[in-house]
Amino acid sequence: MKVVILYHPKSEHGGRVEDYAHEYQRLHGDRQLDLVSLDSQEGWEMAKLYDVTSYPAVLAIAKDGSLQKLWQAEQLPQNNELDFYFQD
Repeated sequence: MKVVILYHPKSEHGGRVEDYAHEYQRLHGDRQLDLVSLDSQEGWEMAKLYDVTSYPAVLAIAKDGSLQKLWQAEQLPQNNELDFYFQD
């Protein structure tokens, strides 16, 4: 399972998203949130594949590529909500 955050790095939410990901990794050293820019080909394709329409978006994706959970817009999930998706 992996958790990806799709975002626009140079937007008003860019710094907040990066701070959120760094803080999560600081608290959970063995777990990392993957930050993917929507300005990249990978980010654009991922947004299209999972029908993401609001940003930032946090996606919990299973190893087979299926979407397990999607949070969209300004409210980022609580740490304990993300912890669930790192359990295998």
